[in-house]
Amino acid sequence: MNQNLLRVLCVVLAAMFGPRATRADEPLEPMFVDAELSGWVLTNTPPETWNFKDGVLYCTGKPIGEIRTAKMYQNFVMELEWRHMVPRGNAGIFVWADDITARGVPFHRGIEVQVLENEYGNTRGYSTHGDIFPIHGATMTPVNGRGGSRAFPTENRSNPSPQWNHYRIECRDGEISLAVNGKVVTQGKDCVPRKGYICLESEGGVVEYRNVRIRELPATDISPDHVAIPNRGYRSLYTGLNLDGWIADDTSKWKSKDWVLAFEGSTEESSPLTTEEKFGDANFVVDVRLKSPDSNLLIHAGPAFHIDLSDDKVTAHLQKPGQWNRIEAILGDEDNWLVINGNRVPLQRVEPKDQASIAPLMLNPTGPVDFCNLYAAPK
Repeated sequence: MNQNLLRVLCVVLAAMFGPRATRADEPLEPMFVDAELSGWVLTNTPPETWNFKDGVLYCTGKPIGEIRTAKMYQNFVMELEWRHMVPRGNAGIFVWADDITARGVPFHRGIEVQVLENEYGNTRGYSTHGDIFPIHGATMTPVNGRGGSRAFPTENRSNPSPQWNHYRIECRDGEISLAVNGKVVTQGKDCVPRKGYICLESEGGVVEYRNVRIRELPATDISPDHVAIPNRGYRSLYTGLNLDGWIADDTSKWKSKDWVLAFEGSTEESSPLTTEEKFGDANFVVDVRLKSPDSNLLIHAGPAFHIDLSDDKVTAHLQKPGQWNRIEAILGDEDNWLVINGNRVPLQRVEPKDQASIAPLMLNPTGPVDFCNLYAAPK
């Protein structure tokens, strides 16, 4: 066979049967398709925060928190339009994020693409025209930085409220770029994580999104250390708006302060707060900030665990009063663990696994204590 003809035949066969590459002109697929927000998870915001109607996703900005995709993404192109309805509005888009929010904050670990309204103001530390920066443990090298990890736009291109703006975000192999209203102005590289969830942020500003679309690009081999924490089945137990879903004999000392749930009693007062929902075996996450050296907390994590923050095994790993702690109760197949700020402590079950009943999650503080990021994952 003629060699030229053979080369042509090989090219044709590779195109027909080889790995399919994503073409640059392929259409982007819509990420919002119905009022139920199919394909998205309300990480730590309630349904009242988000409303999708007539092709527009409306965010109230309250509480501060996020909604994330149910699916993880690595390499992709994402386009969307956004506008703030009130001047000085604040919001953001997170890429390559973990499944739930980071310790002591209402936001995920990931790379944030800033969505600020123009009147928010521009400083040496941030701009309102498309910053990109790592947040809460993620890392990134900015292409256009000012000595830190934040990448700044090379031009000011965003429109003020209530005009629409167009973003095009490209993420490839740990590199990210942002085009604002048709021109690339911000870039970062060496991102970790570089595979994870995409989030939209509610941060006080009333904001609308439309034409939110995505096209996945071919994946590449990456280190497990570069992959965000995948879905562990956690769902939020606190709305950030009120005490719906919780019961207490006296709620006068319990205050819903946006993403923080606060107990404002004295060290002589105790008023347990319990979930209306009851759990069998389940994993729990509770972020806690003891406001006073004399504050303490008992956590009854369903029927399986009783956790006392004054226990010596626990206090050895707690932050100083005024700082946030992450308390995780993890049920294993063989062993059970209390994880305090990343430190594992063996945890003894109160009820044997084969005799476990169902019970609510109970928070029983004495003295002023703040809570956030209250999650449960039934086994």
